[in-house]
Amino acid sequence: MLTITNEDCMELMKRYPDKHFSLAIIDPPYGIGQDGSKNHTRGKLSKAKDYKSFSGKDLKPPDKEFFAELLRVSKNQIIWGANHFISQIPHDSSCWIVWDKDNGEIDFADCELAYTSFKSAVRKFEFKWQGMLQGDMKNKETRIHPTQKPVALYKWLLHNYAKPGDLILDTHMGSGSIAIACHDYGYDLTACELDSEYYQAAMKRINAHVAQQKLF
Repeated sequence: MLTITNEDCMELMKRYPDKHFSLAIIDPPYGIGQDGSKNHTRGKLSKAKDYKSFSGKDLKPPDKEFFAELLRVSKNQIIWGANHFISQIPHDSSCWIVWDKDNGEIDFADCELAYTSFKSAVRKFEFKWQGMLQGDMKNKETRIHPTQKPVALYKWLLHNYAKPGDLILDTHMGSGSIAIACHDYGYDLTACELDSEYYQAAMKRINAHVAQQKLF
């Protein structure tokens, strides 16, 4: 079941008891100025799309209060972009995840890093994500969000780090890719998105995917 709301993540988390969620997979703002308004200027080999800019909380990286609440409600965590705000997370980790985006000639980072609470070794996921060029062109995804991640990445995370019956949490849903992955793999997801326009766009994308799956 997918439970997705348009609200502040702190309001969502305060409704749940300690360790309610088995795994939190989150992609919060990194605080590096990527607000969606300049994407069209970044691509060199393929044209980048322009997006509606963020504002307010969507521009700032999470603070210690957020992480205290996240660790309270979840047993394990996968946190994208944590290399930008690692001082806010009060735990070390031997298991970082590296997403190699196979970017080629582009101004964006070649890889993105995720902190995890797991005790295994560093792991790498390779998947091209460069404007119109994607790792699975037969199932090409429409880009609706400036920091959108591929559904294939979330499916890889669920396959490697989640167990059947796990309850999944996402505090910054963005494009809804995690919801599509959870739906396809049969995981219950609780998620929220603060920006109302991106929330509506994500829900449209998710509902279209669910309807298509039912059709076939």
